[in-house]
Amino acid sequence: AELLPEKPYVSPFYKNIRARIGNDLLLLPSVAALIRDSKGAILLQEKADGSWSLPAGAIEPGESPVEALNREVLEETGFRLEASKIVGAFGGIEFRHTYQNGDQVEYTVLLFECVANRIEGTILDEETLSLQFFSEDLFPGLSLPYPRELLYPKKSGE
Repeated sequence: AELLPEKPYVSPFYKNIRARIGNDLLLLPSVAALIRDSKGAILLQEKADGSWSLPAGAIEPGESPVEALNREVLEETGFRLEASKIVGAFGGIEFRHTYQNGDQVEYTVLLFECVANRIEGTILDEETLSLQFFSEDLFPGLSLPYPRELLYPKKSGE
């Protein structure tokens, strides 16, 4: 199956920066949500290019990380967060990506563990093809290398 071309949404703030720096490397402060169901499966978002991701996105000017997290999760999943706590901070070369248009980014990601509720009738944004909860044995892998033991912690006694 042919993958759809990547067409990431870019906010006016980051578009303005891109107009100045072209495809050069841009460090992006970002947030990502780790949302589990009652069985411990994690919610993943299928992106337009067919890859899987945690619900995530860039922090906009004037936004706190928690505000960005709430906005991104609602936009991409239709879930409203009830609670969240930081469980990790990631970045560096492993979190670098070059989009099909040549734009280079390196994400610095605050990963939050979240409790969320689905809102009925919320329409997903254009970045999301589908949402699905994955248990560890069906995990499809992610485009960014979050530690597996953080995504699927072992229960005591395992």
